[in-house]
Amino acid sequence: MKTHLFFLFILFIQLPLRAQSDYPKIRISEDVELIKLSEKAYVHVSVSEIDGFGKVSSNGLILIKNGEAFLFDTPVTDSQTETLVKWIADSLKAAVSTFVPNHWHEDCLGGLDYLHSKGVKSYANQMTVDLAKEHGKPVPQNGFTDSLQLNLYEEYVYCYYLGGGHSTDNIVVWIPSEKILFGGCMVKDIHSKGLGNLSDAQPEEWAKTIQKVIEKFPEAKIVIPGHGGIGGKELLQHTKELLQQHLKIK
Repeated sequence: MKTHLFFLFILFIQLPLRAQSDYPKIRISEDVELIKLSEKAYVHVSVSEIDGFGKVSSNGLILIKNGEAFLFDTPVTDSQTETLVKWIADSLKAAVSTFVPNHWHEDCLGGLDYLHSKGVKSYANQMTVDLAKEHGKPVPQNGFTDSLQLNLYEEYVYCYYLGGGHSTDNIVVWIPSEKILFGGCMVKDIHSKGLGNLSDAQPEEWAKTIQKVIEKFPEAKIVIPGHGGIGGKELLQHTKELLQQHLKIK
């Protein structure tokens, strides 16, 4: 009997976590769709032309409660961001009030000008604010260092800067009640064979930063990369392994 239970236990722990295909998808335009994670949380996925990379699919996060929405990363363009915000208002009956980008690249804050035109408050790592100014990108209104806590009707969200990686300024977003970690471009999807765009990357520091992320969020159930499929903590380990391979080759 004990042997039978042991093998059942092994089988259980080897079962994969809920796959991205298991979550409902909602297409809201030709190039923007949502993945519903829960009644409160959605991933927005948009496809845009990015210089040097062609058409790229990018992820962002939406948290909704009591008719209000927080947005983490925008689609690349103002028009896609407008489509997303209007759909949230019309279909989810929520107004976007607050925005935080993962880092300064256009796949994180390309639609910020539109958000500002609608009175949305924006917050970012102070390094992101400075880099956005330096590179002529839309500039977030408020900067923070190390961490930021947001409160959506007692739904707490934590933004942390744990070190450089894909970019010098990249952060992660943690929603404890949902066990959701939005890692952005610091985290690679499980099918990634390499680290992607390294033009502003710091691979040596990235390896240290991803280890900090692994240690800080042992309770994470859903991990969202900047591009590609969502998953669980295996994405963090996969990113760590890709970095180890890169640094060994280098």
